[in-house]
Amino acid sequence: MSSKPVAPAPQTATAPAHAAGTPVDANNPYDLSASLYNQDLAPSKREGRTWSAYSIFTLWANDVHSLGNYAFAIGLFALGLSAGQILMALIIGAVLLFGLLNLSGFMGEKTGVPFPVMSRIAFGIRGAQIPALIRGAVAIAWFGIQTYLAAMVLKVMVLALAPGAASMDETKVLGLSPLGWICFVALWLVQLVIVSYGMEMIRKYEAFAGPVILVTFAALAIWVFIEAGGSIALSNPNAPSASFLDVLGSASLWVAIYGTFVLNFCDFSRGAKSKASIVRGNFIGIPVNMAFFGLIVIVLAGGEFKINGTVITSPSDVVATIPNTPLLLAASLSLLILTIAVNLMANFVAPTYALTNLFPKRLNFRKAAIISGVIGLIILPWNLYDSPAVITYFLGGLGALLGPLFGIIMADYWLIRRAQVHVPDLYRDHPEASYYYTRGVNYRAVLALVISAAGALLLAFSPAFAAVHAFAWFIGSGLGAVVYLALADRKRPLTDLDGEAIAVASHH
Repeated sequence: MSSKPVAPAPQTATAPAHAAGTPVDANNPYDLSASLYNQDLAPSKREGRTWSAYSIFTLWANDVHSLGNYAFAIGLFALGLSAGQILMALIIGAVLLFGLLNLSGFMGEKTGVPFPVMSRIAFGIRGAQIPALIRGAVAIAWFGIQTYLAAMVLKVMVLALAPGAASMDETKVLGLSPLGWICFVALWLVQLVIVSYGMEMIRKYEAFAGPVILVTFAALAIWVFIEAGGSIALSNPNAPSASFLDVLGSASLWVAIYGTFVLNFCDFSRGAKSKASIVRGNFIGIPVNMAFFGLIVIVLAGGEFKINGTVITSPSDVVATIPNTPLLLAASLSLLILTIAVNLMANFVAPTYALTNLFPKRLNFRKAAIISGVIGLIILPWNLYDSPAVITYFLGGLGALLGPLFGIIMADYWLIRRAQVHVPDLYRDHPEASYYYTRGVNYRAVLALVISAAGALLLAFSPAFAAVHAFAWFIGSGLGAVVYLALADRKRPLTDLDGEAIAVASHH
């Protein structure tokens, strides 16, 4: 794809306001900057958008049922929440997420731009690199970690089919056995191939994987229910009883898990056919699907506790007990399909757009995707996963910044600007453009981020605030919004202008 900022011939209603005496470039009539615009960062045309309600639903059909989410929800059972309390926590969290994701999704549907470009509205055309790189850094580390975890599932499958391969799992090279390397690189290549075909291929993969995952987990729950004699334990008698505050804290943590998605959901909703598609897809995929997820969690955790008196940590524990080898392999394959689906949407798209935004003259989506994947490989992610300090302080610290970022961006878009966006100005770097601010940076937004981030990090890591750790994302988000609203320049003129004149056909 070309990264040259060539736009169609100008129309009267959308031609840019050039500075006095500045001639209009016939090859670039909209005065778009090559350092801000290319075919992948450009707005997507409304006509031909492909993300339907089903497409959005399948995003959540995959992500909600990720192994990490199951580990979190089953952990609630281990901590003492009853079946009813777990379901209540997940539903409360789902209702909150439904509202937050609609707010974020509507931004993408209106403007047609990805998250790094969307961030230019609040942070400026250059300042937007800050939220984009924070989001991308979190994602790229987790991409490598999730690929490693999927490789361990694949390794189990290989050993079940070819026990002789165990000899390749005895030594370590850079922290991973030769068999582990083969499994990791194989899955790494599969994901690279899928993402190299762009967002449309990701949409198709998610649409394929969604039903597979739902059927697999429903079948797994039915099998456990039958094995448990048709009844399950509704609570863990070995743990103290949970209070309603524990339920609310669990609901808040459930929302925090999606702190990445509520921030950059516009990466996906920019291809949505309509706001109605977003609402319908989110409703079935979030409240309805999360209620189904909660029932699966209750059956898996309560059923296994009834069978052997222990609390599992992941559905993988259940899969490992399947006595029939073909069924075990089929279930393991489903978990692999799931992990790839989650990784693509949650951990590959964000860094790919972040890198494209950083070097739009040199990178398109495919090149940026390959670079993201290479970084995810060379960081040797199994070493990150085995390091509590890295997970807690580096990834946890970056994750704590997502709440303040969300609060600032939402406050600016919905409260300060009232959803009025001059889309062509998102790609212009002259002082007259709406988002140039001061040399391309809105220092008020940056200052709001610094102040609210300090508060969020204090909440996340200080023992003095242990009582509110579970609510850190909401507090950080609210703090970011309040500080920004106090600092924001409300005197700037607001113009609402779509980007259809500079948009490209939707291949996103």
